[in-house]
Amino acid sequence: MADPLIVKICGIKTYDMLDVAIAAGADMVGFMHFPRSPRHVSIDELGGLISAARGRIESCVVLVNPDNSSVAEVAALGPDWIQLHGPETPHRVEAIRAEAGVEIMKALPIGAAEDVAHVADFTEVADRVLLDAKPPKGADRPGGLGESFDWSLLKALDPAIPFMLSGGLTPDNVAEAIRSVRPLGVDVSSGVERAPGVKDRRLIEAFIRNARAAS
Repeated sequence: MADPLIVKICGIKTYDMLDVAIAAGADMVGFMHFPRSPRHVSIDELGGLISAARGRIESCVVLVNPDNSSVAEVAALGPDWIQLHGPETPHRVEAIRAEAGVEIMKALPIGAAEDVAHVADFTEVADRVLLDAKPPKGADRPGGLGESFDWSLLKALDPAIPFMLSGGLTPDNVAEAIRSVRPLGVDVSSGVERAPGVKDRRLIEAFIRNARAAS
């Protein structure tokens, strides 16, 4: 595990919660640009939030299977990262990284041993991988569902592969997660909300506090 641990608060929609995440000591914030998400922000809103974050905290825009025009539109706003959270292939991830000119994080769904085996396919084409819980069949979006996965599956992962951990993390279980799998970082969205898409200051502060204590 890297030191210090990277803490990412994802699904930020307002300037107030951006300020809360920064004040609480987060390293990264994520902004969702995906209309089916309760955390979706428009391109116009994205531009303002990225500008407000710049120089204060790393910003990451989450896209799901974006086309080239969407990638270009988001990259032009100048985020630090683009996170790909769809069924993008290694070839597509590599192409997006070349086109966007910003660092790329690839979220990978984990639900079985075969999913862990595929993580290595992305380590050369993405700047960072994020391991998330595989959504159930029929889910209308690929993440932010508040479900965790069996962390013991990650014992089969090559220990030389750094990764961030997501999926069902909360202030109550983040310390256990960090001690169990020793990730490069942790990423939370629904676990610090009082309703879908509505972040809670106290939960954000508790999550970051507990994550730092465990690392």
